[in-house]
Amino acid sequence: MRVLIADDHDLLRDTLVMFLESEGGMSTCAANSLPEAQERMKTDGPFDLILLDYNMPGMDGLQGLFDTMAMNGGQRVALISGQASREVAEQALDAGAAGFVPKTLPAKSMINAVRFMAMGEQYAPIDFMTAVEDTPCPLTSTLSPREIEMLRGLSEGKANKEIARDLNIAEPTVKLHMKSLYRKMKVSNRTQAALVARDKGLF
Repeated sequence: MRVLIADDHDLLRDTLVMFLESEGGMSTCAANSLPEAQERMKTDGPFDLILLDYNMPGMDGLQGLFDTMAMNGGQRVALISGQASREVAEQALDAGAAGFVPKTLPAKSMINAVRFMAMGEQYAPIDFMTAVEDTPCPLTSTLSPREIEMLRGLSEGKANKEIARDLNIAEPTVKLHMKSLYRKMKVSNRTQAALVARDKGLF
């Protein structure tokens, strides 16, 4: 299976490439914008699946998805996003996208989703597609000032030790704040928290 992953967030893209390559039976190619992804399709294709970040440069909402799906007589293309709504996911799937993958999906589930889509199936997580959507409140309104400082630090790629030093607090205190931050953001690790912060334009 050959998979093209296009995302301008280096950490997520490189992590996903590493996970997929470690699975065996998959080879990956990476891009950090829609124009680069489309160029890769011309020079390095064909691919069994193309994953496009909904918010990366060049996408112009769903238009980038539609344009990519139409290239070379038709392509299997899926969206990945940490911010897109269920409505966006539904529109993508209705248009024939290979799937919709939230960035908060656990790594193993994401790998299974990629394999599933590359084999010709359409994927979308049931819990995401059936969840009751509340009117979202700004993320920052739910976080304490200290938790926002934690989020800023991890968004800058800093380790807990560095954050503790910057804020002149103990490292165990940082870990406690991080746990609270993850719970409020409904994520399970610092990579997911950084992705959500980036997608919401916080830092």
